Amino acid sequence: MSNTELVFPGQEVAIEEEYLGGEGTFAEDGIVYASQIGVLELDDAECVARVIACNPPNVLKIGDIVFGVVADIRSTMATADVVGKEGCDRTLGGDTYATIHVSKISSKYTDDVSKEMRKGDFIRARVTAIKPALQLTTKDDHLGVIRSQCFHCKTEMVRKGNELMCPECRTKVTRKLADDYGDVKF
Repeated sequence: MSNTELVFPGQEVAIEEEYLGGEGTFAEDGIVYASQIGVLELDDAECVARVIACNPPNVLKIGDIVFGVVADIRSTMATADVVGKEGCDRTLGGDTYATIHVSKISSKYTDDVSKEMRKGDFIRARVTAIKPALQLTTKDDHLGVIRSQCFHCKTEMVRKGNELMCPECRTKVTRKLADDYGDVKF
């Protein structure tokens, strides 16, 4: 069923009379070629040639939990730069600029995005869409702001009930907090 041969892009891997081109391949003039570096898999049962990537890119998909930094707040949405995926140390491939619509921030009614998030907040969110643009939600209890700094003195805010308070200047603010705010380590 499989072959452990390492192949490179452009390398001939099969003939179309014997195998159809599958994942990681392309066909041209009756010849199947590798389109990526990987291990050649010749599936005799299905008559398909595949090249399984050795180190596939870390691409986001719907349902992934990601970490981001709020980049901007607008009247109906927040934008964030996604900086990582939960459970994965590798850098992300693809678009990492995301939006969070006001209706996707909290399970409670929200009319002012700036009461729930602020520029520079670290968030945990779930990917809800990839195309046409990366979209996130922070509605679940485990999602939301996981770290925030005081906008006056830049001291890390601490949780006091459902609010955040600055231990230096005593500023109090509300946010859509993740249930483990302050416990997350990067």
